[in-house]
Amino acid sequence: MDGTFVPGTARESDATSAAAAADDLKNPECYDVAVIGGGVVGHGIAWAVRRSGRSVALIDDAPGTGASWAAAGMLAPVSELHYQEEALLELMLESSRLWPAFAAGLDGAGGGTGGSRTGYLTTPTLAVGVDAADRRALADLRTAQQAAGLSVEPLTVRAARRREPLLSPGISCAFDIPADHQVDPRLLLARIRELLRTDSRSTTIARRAGGLFWEQGRVAGASLIGGGSIRAKDTIVANGLGAATLEGLPAGLEFPLRPVHGDILRLRVPAKLRPLLTATVRGLVRGVPVYIVPRQDGTVVIGATQREDALGDDNPDAATQAGVPGRAVSAGGVYQLLRDAQQLVPAVAELELLEATARARPGTPDNAPLLGRVAARGRPGEIAGLMIATGFFRHGILLTPAAARICCELLDGTVDSRWKHFRPDRFATGSQTSRPAAAGARRPSPKIITHPNTHPEENKEAV
Repeated sequence: MDGTFVPGTARESDATSAAAAADDLKNPECYDVAVIGGGVVGHGIAWAVRRSGRSVALIDDAPGTGASWAAAGMLAPVSELHYQEEALLELMLESSRLWPAFAAGLDGAGGGTGGSRTGYLTTPTLAVGVDAADRRALADLRTAQQAAGLSVEPLTVRAARRREPLLSPGISCAFDIPADHQVDPRLLLARIRELLRTDSRSTTIARRAGGLFWEQGRVAGASLIGGGSIRAKDTIVANGLGAATLEGLPAGLEFPLRPVHGDILRLRVPAKLRPLLTATVRGLVRGVPVYIVPRQDGTVVIGATQREDALGDDNPDAATQAGVPGRAVSAGGVYQLLRDAQQLVPAVAELELLEATARARPGTPDNAPLLGRVAARGRPGEIAGLMIATGFFRHGILLTPAAARICCELLDGTVDSRWKHFRPDRFATGSQTSRPAAAGARRPSPKIITHPNTHPEENKEAV
């Protein structure tokens, strides 16, 4: 045994080899990289892989419909500072630094000229509070932000309302955060999909990956639900909560992912109120966070609640792919968002409600992503052909350029020690066993490993 993966019986091994031979006839091409998962992170990685000169296959039966579809797209390393997350802050700041070039590359690719096709905007963010307790909380947070070298400047309420005239005159405080920007995740996904679709060396496989495909002790691609496989020199697992349901995971490797649900609203601003806002407003309303993000198309996004319940589990129509819950919208969440948003911007009451959406984001015990290669169990080195990029929780959109950069560097054999904190095997145990997934093999019931809250600021989205 080499510590990576061993078939259980000769019959299983023979079945896998026979299936592989049949798959070779169906999929004769071996890609340089297979990316499992078609959210923003998976798409961003696939795009970066193509720009590096490699061929890529993106595997997802419903790309762009998971957590990325519901995301507001705030690029907010400063506002998202949480206590005891210094390593994560460094990654967020690095990714924020990468965003301008990442967006420009997408806008200019394929002969594109002028305007943003991704909705990337560098407008600043305003943080506001409603009552005296909110003012103290935001002032305390600013102290922590300044200690981390971040720029947050207080504004008078009058100055804040000069910038955003529809802000409530009853707010207690305001802070300017120039480094926190935004992107439109739906436009971003559409742009990357367009570029991948027109690239001769990229392919989108509209199937769901059932597991990792192994060959001669290394990961050699992905098996597909219903039969078949995709061969690749390197396989990157980037399918969020679905990563925990894949067969053929290396022995000892755990994905301690928990679904953290969020309700989010989209509303249309009538012509008489446009622009409702010119920049993102993040608020505390009697201790409860809420944000309002304006879009260039005359809509706004209001979010987001954060809950770890099982709402919708008993309703098959509310289930997501791969059995992961998270699409049932909470009536209480909708009420809370509208109520609190009106405390910040009273004119919200006059908007047209277009959409209420809920999705589950993949959280980890330390709220940090699982990102990088995986150590081989029982022997030195790492498992060949495998990389993980999941568990991004509330930071998936922000961290997409960094995740893409890190994955491409690892493909080149470059290891940046700054990101060792995010190794995907940091929660590995010796209790898990793994078996190969033959193409089309029956999978066990999906299981999401749930851990108790280990972070003191869990469920408190800092503003």
